[in-house]
Amino acid sequence: MAPPQRSRRPARAAGRPRHLARTAAALAAALSLLSPLGAAGIAAAAVQETPAADVEVQVNTQASLGRLTDTARGVNAAVWDSHMNDPEVAALMKVADVGAMRYPGGSYADIYHWQTHTAPGGYVAPGTGFDAFMGTVRATGAQPILIANYGSGTPQEAAGWVRYANVTKDYDAKYWEIGNEIYGNGHYGSGWEHDDHPDKSPQEYARQVRAYALAMKAVDPTIKIGAVLTAPGNWPDGVVGAGDPGDWNHTVLSQVTDVIDFVSVHWYAGGSDTTADAAMARLTRLPGELREVRNQIDRYAGADSPRIGIALTEVNTNTGGAMLTARPNGLFAADAFLTALENGVFNVDWWNTHNGADRITTVDGETDYGDMGMLSSGGCTGEFCEPAPNTPFHPYYGMKMTSELGTAGDTLVAAVSSARDVSAHAVHRRDGRLSVLLINKNPDAARTVDLAYTGFTPSVATPEASRYARGDNDVTDVTGSGASASRVTVPPYGMLAVTLTPRPGTGPEASAAGTPGTPRLDAVTGTTGRLSWAGAPGATRYLVQERDGAHTWLVGETTGTSVTLGNLPPGSTHTVNVLASDASGRLSAPSDPLTFTTGTPSDAPCAVTYHPDTGWGNGFVATVTVRNLSDTPVTGWTMDWDWPTDGQSVSSGWNATFHQTGRHVRVTAPEGAGPLAPDGASTVSFGFVGANDGPNPEPSAFRLNGAVCSGG
Repeated sequence: MAPPQRSRRPARAAGRPRHLARTAAALAAALSLLSPLGAAGIAAAAVQETPAADVEVQVNTQASLGRLTDTARGVNAAVWDSHMNDPEVAALMKVADVGAMRYPGGSYADIYHWQTHTAPGGYVAPGTGFDAFMGTVRATGAQPILIANYGSGTPQEAAGWVRYANVTKDYDAKYWEIGNEIYGNGHYGSGWEHDDHPDKSPQEYARQVRAYALAMKAVDPTIKIGAVLTAPGNWPDGVVGAGDPGDWNHTVLSQVTDVIDFVSVHWYAGGSDTTADAAMARLTRLPGELREVRNQIDRYAGADSPRIGIALTEVNTNTGGAMLTARPNGLFAADAFLTALENGVFNVDWWNTHNGADRITTVDGETDYGDMGMLSSGGCTGEFCEPAPNTPFHPYYGMKMTSELGTAGDTLVAAVSSARDVSAHAVHRRDGRLSVLLINKNPDAARTVDLAYTGFTPSVATPEASRYARGDNDVTDVTGSGASASRVTVPPYGMLAVTLTPRPGTGPEASAAGTPGTPRLDAVTGTTGRLSWAGAPGATRYLVQERDGAHTWLVGETTGTSVTLGNLPPGSTHTVNVLASDASGRLSAPSDPLTFTTGTPSDAPCAVTYHPDTGWGNGFVATVTVRNLSDTPVTGWTMDWDWPTDGQSVSSGWNATFHQTGRHVRVTAPEGAGPLAPDGASTVSFGFVGANDGPNPEPSAFRLNGAVCSGG
């Protein structure tokens, strides 16, 4: 299957509504004698004054999703972009709190030679050399993310770049990727990425990553090395090339986790449906795909996994070249940045700063230039010309709206909306304030939102409010226009951010206890998980809370800095935070989260091997092998498992009968099948073709006739 296509070079020329209307009958009866309106009039007036909200948003400041980093918001910059280093670029990016700029530009990285500032086979614009780029980076107050040339370069060339950047020029360039989208080098049948290596396999890429890391860190051991992965659920995820031990991600990670510091993945909404609604809907896949990236790192890095970060170094809708500069893509940009950051990513980079006009359409009453850039390049396509260079498009304002929530060191916290077309994101700031961003993806109707809080008590002060909606030429201050701590109205196709101050004497600032360290998983069995964490000053006890969405509940409590959680189902996944309590019972801010999955029992009466044989991004073939380890034969067996995500299913199978309900799969022995011999003396295998709409994680627990098996 061919990968999604996108322009990499410049163009040539409700959930359940909450009804809050109060019953006015009792009030009307009591006051009818005092008012000329009478009971009916008062009832009608009371109902009119308190209309029902149509969306509920629950914010839980005790449920941390991680901290904003200084590189959280980023953009791509490309050496073919003649406007890359215009002074206006640095000014615009600075005001949007952009903290990272990636260079030298997507696939160009694998043909670009930094020392000669050349890209054989491609165009390099004047004034786009490395030093000029670093001038823009410094003027922005950002950090560079640099892509070492893997396709036509060498470890020695990359090491020379590190030396020039960090020794000669003292640029302190921390983040270095090894190549760009190298899985697109033709090894899987589709090739857009330049790669001169005779061996284009993931094994060779892993070997070269080790060589690059050794050479580059010999110059500056403080730099961070990133390896290229493919996003789970996107081609070529699951594809196993001839002679390879596994697909790209599993093969690469099995060999490099000891020498890398982060992984780089790219995510485009894609799809054949080019509507804005479809692109924004596909964003719901991203959390599961990022969770699977972390699962894969966990599998190969083990206890060292928390050291390895995830960077989403390219993101956009890429919906057929349309709706890329229009308002819906601005909503998508804000939603995508925050969704990724809430799901374990330390950096998100929009593709691109400038890109060039493509297919011209009309969206929401405005011209869409089919341009994947945040800023206009000023170019033309046919008779249509873009606005003046560096005019911001809607995605720029989407990114800028995210900066209304907070900055580096502030805590992303859980926020859940009851409506599918209203997204909610929240940040608890270090000074105690809480900022909430609401994104209304409904083009036709404003949405009235009721806000509720756990772990935060707002003061009576009027919240600060900013908006970006139809009629706004920039992010606009609308403080005092009606938004309150409990209810706001978000315009159609609009975004609204509110920042609330806490009631004095409430919240983590009132606690004498500091914030605990991020919990670590020290040991795990089929039913228990032992956690430990760095203690906090002023703490007298610690509370361990599990989270599902914005809902949290207590699962452990201790006066020490470790706890064993028991009675956990085998193969179950849990996300936990730790809070510290002071002597008065006042709670600290939550630690960063930990997600872990329990194992399967070692003394189980059966064993299962689940083997993904091959895949093609949105489908796969798998084989399951079962052994009976009990001391009696098993006749007439059934096998059950649950898929980790909603998008996974069994399409067809063999050597058994398959039935799926929701995520649950039941497999029954074929008619006439013999018994499974005891003590592992025989095995039975069955296979199936599956489909996955999004990530394709493996099931974590299998049951034979109701008994949990070991393995998986």
